[in-house]
Amino acid sequence: MPADLKIAEIKAYPTSFPVPPENRVALGIGTAVKRDAVVVKVRTEGGLVGWGESHHGRAHTAVAKLIETTLAQLVLGMDASDVVGVWKRIYDKQLASHGMGAGTCLAMSGIDCALWDIRGQAAGMPLYQLLGGAKKGIPAYAGGVSLGFQAPGPLIDELRRNLALGYKAVKLRVGDAVKRDIGRIRAVRQACGEDLVILTDANIGYSVEDVRRVMPALDELKVGWLEEPFPAHDYRSYSIAKGFGRTPLAAGENHYTRFEFNRVIEDGAITILQPDLSKTGGITEALRIAAMASAYKLPIHPHSSMTGLNHAASIHFLCAIDNGGYFEGDVSRANKFRDELVSKPYEVDKDGNVWPLDKPGLGLEVNEAFLEQHPAIEGPGYI
Repeated sequence: MPADLKIAEIKAYPTSFPVPPENRVALGIGTAVKRDAVVVKVRTEGGLVGWGESHHGRAHTAVAKLIETTLAQLVLGMDASDVVGVWKRIYDKQLASHGMGAGTCLAMSGIDCALWDIRGQAAGMPLYQLLGGAKKGIPAYAGGVSLGFQAPGPLIDELRRNLALGYKAVKLRVGDAVKRDIGRIRAVRQACGEDLVILTDANIGYSVEDVRRVMPALDELKVGWLEEPFPAHDYRSYSIAKGFGRTPLAAGENHYTRFEFNRVIEDGAITILQPDLSKTGGITEALRIAAMASAYKLPIHPHSSMTGLNHAASIHFLCAIDNGGYFEGDVSRANKFRDELVSKPYEVDKDGNVWPLDKPGLGLEVNEAFLEQHPAIEGPGYI
């Protein structure tokens, strides 16, 4: 092992910022009152520094503590370029005997991303190239914590601001009440025309009966997918709801590792797969999930997490798989994790595409002062 690639230090930063009332968004899981994230820094003996994001999992301080205590002890001294070996060590010592525990999956995801960042820097290659991909435009939709339970007028005003940025597709929040949800979707379709790709996300806010009632309207209005009507573990409800209409069911942001996606794929009810690189076990595991899905001709539309680190990594990843779909663009109002924590992770072009960064690794600069200025805020992120 090259001495300069030995993992010398792993640090995790739980970080938060409050969402002011004028920027709060109501979703199926509540109204967002703050934003949390866990930023991971890995340093090698040779001085290379890689960055990654672990999703906060509603427990950002606990996830950060897990990284700096248990997981760091397991992998310090290993080769930073040995992403498969690091992943296997954490799996063997933490996951294999206790199931796909969310805490460890979230924590290891940030470490894995940081190691890929280091690999790219060591090779002098942008991540998409290191992963075997090519630079290309990735279609993006306007998403993130946005476009919530508003009246049709303000919702359309917000959406038009996003479309002016170049987006050709949008994800609307449903799971409020079926009648109001249908009214919002219909208003958007009438206002923006047939060419706009409309996707929907219920954030587990629906019952089986709700989906039975909403599905005919989704079919009529040519909605691209219905995301997470039910919790990730509610496989029976997904199986029942599959037969209610033509609109595909989407999920995956809360399924962990290939071992949970294996059941999702075999069940056949969820046909739009959405692993989150900051949740499911990192880039290493997302590549495995994409390969499994490719064998079944299923597309991968990764869910985006809190920060520009995940955004940049997701675009690199999409450039390197053969079944990649949409990138979830973050159009949240005043997201400091996108705008202040890192250099610009992406731009949307006039055709609605985003492009990977060209600098080695993730290609981002991280503002470490931001992490000092925005310590963790305790308490729920949604009320």
